[in-house]
This record gives sequence, C-alpha cells and structure tokens, in this order.
Amino acid sequence: MKVLMFGWEFPPHIAGGLGTACYGLTKGLAVNGVDVAFVMPKASGDEDQSLIKIINASDVEVDPRFSPFFQQSGETTYIQVNSRLIPYVGLDDYYNVINQIDSGVFADGAYSGKRKYEFSGRYGSNLMQEVDRYAEVAAEIARHEQFDIIHAHDWLTYKAGIAAKKVSGKPLVVHIHATEYDRSGENNINDIVYGLERYGMSEADKVCAVSDLTRRIVIEKYNIPADKVVTLHNAVVPNDKVVERSKNVKEKIVTFLGRVTFQKGPDYFVETAKKVLDKDPDVRFVLAGDGDMMPRVIERVAELGIADRFHFTGFLRGEDIDKMFGMSDVYVMPSISEPFGISPLEAMRAGVPVVISKQSGVAEVLQYAIKVDFWDINATADAIYGLLHYPALSKLFIKNGKEEVDHLKWENVARKLKDIYQQLI
Repeated sequence: MKVLMFGWEFPPHIAGGLGTACYGLTKGLAVNGVDVAFVMPKASGDEDQSLIKIINASDVEVDPRFSPFFQQSGETTYIQVNSRLIPYVGLDDYYNVINQIDSGVFADGAYSGKRKYEFSGRYGSNLMQEVDRYAEVAAEIARHEQFDIIHAHDWLTYKAGIAAKKVSGKPLVVHIHATEYDRSGENNINDIVYGLERYGMSEADKVCAVSDLTRRIVIEKYNIPADKVVTLHNAVVPNDKVVERSKNVKEKIVTFLGRVTFQKGPDYFVETAKKVLDKDPDVRFVLAGDGDMMPRVIERVAELGIADRFHFTGFLRGEDIDKMFGMSDVYVMPSISEPFGISPLEAMRAGVPVVISKQSGVAEVLQYAIKVDFWDINATADAIYGLLHYPALSKLFIKNGKEEVDHLKWENVARKLKDIYQQLI
C-alpha cells in the first residue's frame, strides 16, 4: 500500500507538535508495511528518509494551465469569460500560445510557462498564498506519483489533498491535529481558516481526530457526519538514549514547554507560579517557547514581582528539549483547549511527573498524570507543590508514568490507520 501524504513540517525543523506527530505516524506506518511519500513545502535535506520518501514541493515544476482552482468549492461561483488573456506568461509566451491556438495545435512542449514555487514552509504573512500554491504543486505531484490513498494533515494542506483527489480520483483522509476553536477560542474564530477546515473535512472520505474532544468539536461545530469521523490518539516516539538528570541550581524547577499563545494557557502558568512561590520561594519556573502572548506574559511576571524566579528560554527543539526535561522536577501543561498534547508524553518518557489540564485530549489516555481544570490555579499550584515536596508521590508518577507512556506506540496508532485506509481503498 502506498500513501501520498501532505504535511507542513517535519523534524528536525518544526514549530510544534504537528511535525512531531507526522514523524511518529510515518515511522509507524513504515513498520506496518505502508510506503509513504511525504510532501512538504520546503525540505532542508536533513530529514530522516530511512523509512519514507520526502518530496520537496519547492523542487516541483508546475504548469499553470492545469491549475485546479477553478473547481474548488461549491461555495464559490466562477464565471468563465472567453478571452485570449492567459495568466502567468510573458509577452513572448503569450504570442507563442496564441499562434498555437490559432493554428489548432497546442503542444505541451512548446509552452515555456512551467515554473517552481519557492516556499518558506513557515507561518508568515504570505501563508494563504503558499497554501494555494502548495495545492497547485499537489495536483502536479498527483499526476506523476503512484499511490493508493491521500492523507492531509491540518488545514494548511487540505486544499492540497483535495487537489490531489480531484486529479487522481483516490480517497482522501484528513487529519485534525487542532481546530480554529482550539487556536482562537469560541469568540475569535478566523472565518477563512474555519472555512478551509470545513471544506477539507467535507471533501474528505474519512476524518481522523486526535482525541474524542476534537471529534466532538468536528461533529458539533463543523457539522460533519459522526460516522465519517474517527478518533486516532497520538503516541510518542521512544527515546533511545536516557535523558540525564542534571542542573546547575539547587532549587526545584517547574517547566512549561509549548507555544506562548492563548490556546496553551501560559498566563495561567504565570498565575500558578505566584501561588506556588507564596508557599515556597525556593522554586524556579521556566517558560520554554515563543508566541504572540510573550510580551503580555513577561509584563505579568514583572507585575507579580516574581521575575527573579522566572526564566524564558525561547523556542527549544531536539537535544535542548531533552536537556530541559533533564533539569525539570515537574512539567505543567495548562492548555485551555488542547486537541491532544504530545509534550506531556515526552516529559513522562524523560522521567518527569506531569500536571495537565482536563481540557486536553492527552488526558483521555493517561492515568498517571495529575489532571486539573485549566482555570483552577489553586488546584494546579497544590498539585505542583505536592509533587515537589512529597518524594513518594513524585516517584509513583515518575515510575508508573514512564511505563504507561512506553505502551503508547506509534506503530499501534498506524495499525488502526492502515485499517482505515484499507476500508476506503
């Protein structure tokens, strides 16, 4: 079985959990005998291709004549105007094409309008343009690659998946790692992103959600039929090396690792830190990440007078994450709305006890994690304090938590996904 898979990022160059999940899932599929061609906007050349094939969209030539964008969504109406104007060609190419049309011959080889798009692969100001161009490249790839099924991760790649489906006629699976309701909240929905999400889910033959929590949102907020949506919980890639416990300070360390955005609840982490420090001033808090809420968080830390106990590392990846976990005594994920949340699994794998919000998908699969409501800073502070000051409690969660996480394998997730593929083919 061969899968044409579309993603926006892949390790080692990632911005969050999406790339980590794509890596784990593709490895799991390989173990289950599924060949994956993974398309990404901009590959760096240092991605692990031992088990999968990476296709760099920036290297693919596209022909604008075959753009799929005149047949996208039933919500958009196009009026075709008979005209000699042809987009994306210079003056010489224009007259070349016109002469061919007038003579009744339109040879592919005579058209010099093929081009490559240089993708940033980031989340910048031209993101929507890159999403559209990525779909154009996807259609081109689908014409030449051999595959049985298409798999697209998150809204950035849904247009690409749909374009590939229209070209090939093969079934499409879309994977929901987060929704606009998670990222922006109920009252700040970006209508464009919501529309793309709903479009992708509607056009897909199957929708995979990373938790029951996300599945309910997809059914209730996007009006997708329940029998079309399945839950496929995430897992964690085993760490071959033991994370060394080492730090250069005598105080206990409590860590937040993730995007500093509304969804992740960094402001609740700061308020909780103040509560803990009121009881025990010999604790250090680390916020590892970056995002739009960073100025607000720094300002609040200063207002609370805890700046000497608070540390900002910026975005971490790879070995730096392992080093951070090696220094940490407690990991906290106070997310307001977390579709899943892989970082607590990584912390537990490294031998760090975790406190997570009940409003997270990962809470559905963990027993040895302390679960609290994201807004209950008193309960979160009590949980942190207990893990820091009662060694028996901490050892219980460390030992049993690591055993629990070791059983959450991507190959098991991939086996369920392979069954979904087989039903659709």
